[in-house]
Amino acid sequence: MRLEQRRAGGLPVRTLGLVGCVLAVPTFAQQHGTDPVQLDTGARIYSSTCSACHGPDGDQVSGVELKKGQFRHAATDDELARVIQNGIPGTSMPPNNIGSGSLVALMAYLHAMRDFKTKKVAMGDARSGRVVFEGKGGCTNCHRVNGKGSHVALDLSDVGSIRTPSYLEDALLDPRSTDVPQHRFIRAVTRSGAVITGRRLNEDTLTVQIVDSKERLVSLTKADLKEYSVGKEPLMPSFKDKLTDAERADLIAYLASLKGEDSGGRGGRGQ
Repeated sequence: MRLEQRRAGGLPVRTLGLVGCVLAVPTFAQQHGTDPVQLDTGARIYSSTCSACHGPDGDQVSGVELKKGQFRHAATDDELARVIQNGIPGTSMPPNNIGSGSLVALMAYLHAMRDFKTKKVAMGDARSGRVVFEGKGGCTNCHRVNGKGSHVALDLSDVGSIRTPSYLEDALLDPRSTDVPQHRFIRAVTRSGAVITGRRLNEDTLTVQIVDSKERLVSLTKADLKEYSVGKEPLMPSFKDKLTDAERADLIAYLASLKGEDSGGRGGRGQ
């Protein structure tokens, strides 16, 4: 199914036709704060499937600027989806065996790229950054990297694959600017009076799953709760005054080096 790209207020309205059905691909403005998990999924797919040729900023292929929505062989999202799935004969663009759910996540991420910051960030030494991460920064008290650290906050083992250095710098300086409601902490009180706090992992209409303060996975049924509230502020502290500029640059370099246990994070682990 082919869908024409229409414009409203000078901005493209993007849709994606897949296997005889139509799936709307929201813009980043629509996605942000509503489905960050999908964007993270798309970021991981982009890192493993696209970034080797297109680069982390999508500007390493001549005539293609992913952040600007500039493509040589696609004028609509429907055409872009076919390029991703089928490749382009006679070029280095290969076909990709990607399911419809992963394709929608990847397309959402491609839309989001135009809103990513591209400011230059000071990058220090990754090995020194690991020392800061595990020492002065106290990051392992909450975060985990390649099996080492805490489950209280997000696992950062592949954060360098899905986050840019500028994003990482923003997260360290102003955690509010990168806070995702999906990962905020909750407080629940059961009908028996037990108080449970922890980081939200998943939530639907009937249940919520969290990692509690003792790093245990807990599933709660909302009907069994007499109180349930979500924290409005991130627990991540600002490192603006806690670290020197050099220490922060080292820490960013270490985080950017983390590509997953079997890939590029090895330099940051001192191997």
